[in-house]
Formats: sequence, structure tokens, C-alpha cells
Amino acid sequence: MRVKFSKMHGIGNDFVVVDMITQTGRIRPERVRELSDRNFGIGFDQLLVVERPTQSNTDFRYRIFNADGSEVENCGNGARCFARFVYDQHLTGKRDIRVETATGVMELHLTDDKQVIVDMGAPILEPAKIPLAAEQYMPEYQRDIPGIGEVRFGAVSMGNPHAVIRVENVDTAPVNEWGPVIERCEYFPNRVNVGFMQVVSEHEIRLRVFERGSGETLACGTGACAAVVSGQLRGWLQPGVKVGLPGGDLHIQWDSQSHVNMTGPAETVFEGRVNL
Repeated sequence: MRVKFSKMHGIGNDFVVVDMITQTGRIRPERVRELSDRNFGIGFDQLLVVERPTQSNTDFRYRIFNADGSEVENCGNGARCFARFVYDQHLTGKRDIRVETATGVMELHLTDDKQVIVDMGAPILEPAKIPLAAEQYMPEYQRDIPGIGEVRFGAVSMGNPHAVIRVENVDTAPVNEWGPVIERCEYFPNRVNVGFMQVVSEHEIRLRVFERGSGETLACGTGACAAVVSGQLRGWLQPGVKVGLPGGDLHIQWDSQSHVNMTGPAETVFEGRVNL
């Protein structure tokens, strides 16, 4: 069965978004892999699915599939596109939207200037909940990674796991060499997204992210949040940080105690129909 989809992006992190409220279909991992191919399919970093909520206090259910077909817990750039999609497709008239994710409820707000503010929730730092193989929380961990050597990193979950490594220059960082190795190393039982962070000032960083199941992307919203949280906990950053990613900028606000807020754009590229 052919279903309508929208191709969208959040500062270059690109998605196919499918409405499974007014349409029917089944998401098969092998079909996701085929469609994600940039030469033989549509091409995307993640497939986002809009479903009816299962909780009375939410508006939608939000599901995310990586390019390799695996379903994951969260995606911040995707959340902004999700909010823009359900509003533009007239699935809701609300500008404040509550959505269910695999790890809890996320709150989205559409602004008058077409930005989207996402309440990303509180960062998770307890190793067992990230999950990370460590006995106790530390702002920075040091591990011997096979094939790399000693690596220092911060570990944060924003509903999905992130390892944050500080580098002198993101342009020369070993993203595509270290990323796939650390993603699957034994210290992260559910694999991990790997962020390479350059600190420009207390209120600005540059960031590249190797996302598990997708590889390096032009932007990663949860990765930006995790990097800012880790940078603040390690004493390098102050609240209110501009995050420069290859695809554009995000603004992350965290008061070191409560929820992380992310602000950024979401754009529709084109619409079409595809056989799921």
C-alpha cells in the first residue's frame, strides 16, 4: 500500500515523516533500510512515525527508526520536525504539543517565527540507566577502547545514550575512525552515539556526532543537549550555549538542575508517496 510522506530536515539532519493516524501500514526494518538509501531509495537519517497516543494526557505517539532499521528511543531534531509536521498537516491546531516517546513524554512548542522549542527532559547520568558499564557516576570517564587506546568522555542519556569527547578542532576530529568503534564497544551495552565537541567559549561549542545506526549526521539534537550537559558538568560551559553543527546552529539551555530546552528550526523539503 502506498502512503503519503514528508521529507523534512532539522539543520541538515533529515527525515521521512509518515502519518499513521489517517493512513495504515506496517514498518518493516528491511524496508526502512531500503528507503534510507540515498541512491536507490528516498534517503534519510531517520524515519519518524506519527501514531495515536496511548495515554490520555498526550496528543501523539512518536516513534523513530534509524537508517539501519533499528527503532530508537529519542531524536531531538526529529522532534522539531514532528511538531512542524503534525501542525502543518492539520493533525492538530495546538502550538503546545505533548508526545509519547519510548522513554517518556516530550513537550514541544511552535513559536511565531517557525522555530520549535523542545523540552528534552532531565538528563540521565546514572550509569546503569544510560546504560554504561561503570560502578558510579563521574563527570568524566576514562576507558581503554580496543583499537584506539585511552579515551576520556562524558556519558549522558537524553532518552538515548551519548558519549561526549572533547577535541581541539572538530574539523580534524577522528569522527569516522573512532565513531563506529566506540559506538559498539563493550562499555555501552545498547551501543552509543558519539559526540566530538570543541569548546569555543563558555557559551559556544562546535560539535560533530556519529549516530548509532546512521553514522555521522549533519546535526543531532540529543547529541547537542548531551554535549552541553557534559560540558557544564565538566566545568567548561555556562548555561545558555550555542551549538554549531555541520548543518546549522541550535540553542541549548540547561540550569544544571532541571530539564534541558532545545530551540531550532524545522523545514519541509518535499512530499510524496511510497510503498512501505
